[in-house]
Amino acid sequence: MYRNRLCSCINNKIYKKLKLTIMKKNMGTVDRIVRLLIAAVLVVLYFNNTITGTLGIVLMVLAAVFVLTSLVSFCPLYTLFGLNTCSAKK
Repeated sequence: MYRNRLCSCINNKIYKKLKLTIMKKNMGTVDRIVRLLIAAVLVVLYFNNTITGTLGIVLMVLAAVFVLTSLVSFCPLYTLFGLNTCSAKK
């Protein structure tokens, strides 16, 4: 019983630490707004049949990724390249 609680406690601490280090915000407000605007333009172009076919599907997936990353303020590619557009906390 005690061992299960100890393992659970350790797992929670490890999970919280990983969550903090992995999902740390790295996108600023301007970056998020630009991504949302680009996603909106891509969606409008797709539904107006300006962009069709395979290219349209690929761009819709890209638009969905832009919206998702904007909502969570985290871009995995930024971590790979060491970028951070989020303003520093004072």
